[in-house]
Amino acid sequence: MVFIYYFSIATFLFLCFILCAVILMQESKTTGLGASFGGEQADSVFGTSTADVLKTFTAYLAAIFLVSCVLLNLWTESMARKAEVAQFNAPSTFLETE
Repeated sequence: MVFIYYFSIATFLFLCFILCAVILMQESKTTGLGASFGGEQADSVFGTSTADVLKTFTAYLAAIFLVSCVLLNLWTESMARKAEVAQFNAPSTFLETE
């Protein structure tokens, strides 16, 4: 179970990286990093609809990011609660007096 949790966190971090890259690829008013990947609109991979494809892809990635963020938060919170209960229910040998 711990492996799946850390794999999920690694996947979440990869998703963050991809989301940042896609946001930086979009056209800006000064044609920053988007110009290096898209070039002119006629020479781009998706033709003249590159901006629309990137906006749609960014929206889907953002939705996946938000859902995975909430799920990881709930998962981490439940793991913390389980650890707290286990610590509370553990026998304490130091407090016992005989």
